[in-house]
Amino acid sequence: MRVAIIGGTGFVGSYLTDALLNSGYSVSMLVRQGSESKLRQPEQVLIVNGDITDTDSIYRLLQACDAVIYNVGILREVPRKGATFESTQYEGLVNTIDAAVAAGVQRFLLMSANGAKIPGTRYQETKRRAEEYALKSGLDVTVFRPSVIFGDPRGTMEFATQLFNQMVRPPIPAVSFFAGCDPKKGAVVMSPVHIKDVARAFLATLENEECVGKTYALGGPEVLTWKEMVARIAAVKGRRKWFLPMPIALMRLGATLFDWLPFSPVTREQLTMLEEGNVADPEIMQALTGREATTFSIDYLNYLGK
Repeated sequence: MRVAIIGGTGFVGSYLTDALLNSGYSVSMLVRQGSESKLRQPEQVLIVNGDITDTDSIYRLLQACDAVIYNVGILREVPRKGATFESTQYEGLVNTIDAAVAAGVQRFLLMSANGAKIPGTRYQETKRRAEEYALKSGLDVTVFRPSVIFGDPRGTMEFATQLFNQMVRPPIPAVSFFAGCDPKKGAVVMSPVHIKDVARAFLATLENEECVGKTYALGGPEVLTWKEMVARIAAVKGRRKWFLPMPIALMRLGATLFDWLPFSPVTREQLTMLEEGNVADPEIMQALTGREATTFSIDYLNYLGK
């Protein structure tokens, strides 16, 4: 079985590729010209040069493929480079769905995000619209909505590494975000999920007809507060951090003033999603993979700060 991956050169895509190859699947991948060096196993992947704006290259990619994974998304827009939520998370998906229909590729796996909804932030709305377009396409679609994903970034960037660099490494107190006026009642909570568990979920559903038309929220086995996550990351390096409680409302004011700057650490929309939390039922992951999900613990965070 040959699987096409769109969005295979980044953190999540590299693990999806490894999981597919290790399980005996053949992989074709859409790669922008000049990005071939980002592939971990280029000799085992059929590379088609192009991008998600080029429908011809997508169609070429899908030739002789039996399934396609759309794994494209951004956390922050860079309009001057053409990287917007609309172009990457919706328009690129539409181009891929249409190409899959034309090429006769019926199986389609879509990487979405926990919290995708309308109305919502632009990030959430484009993710949700992409889901709707895919599910109404007539293809055999399965949608995944992971919480924050962690695991060895292998030279890229991921959630825990970013927190380590921004919150733990600097010799200053870490920020503990909270919603409302009470740090205890308004704690930000998440269900961090390990990247290898996410990859296993994709593999488990790829040839399972019972998963067609389903949407799965993927989360780890624990619901953790922002403070708990940062404390665990600090413990990996034997550190203890002081925490400065920070109301999200105050951060949003600062983001409003500096959101336009490319080096602004956080956007207003990111703060809105942070305030909403990011939690998923761990039993969903366990049911899909047949095993307990990986914990956000020192044993599985020891890649930090290497």
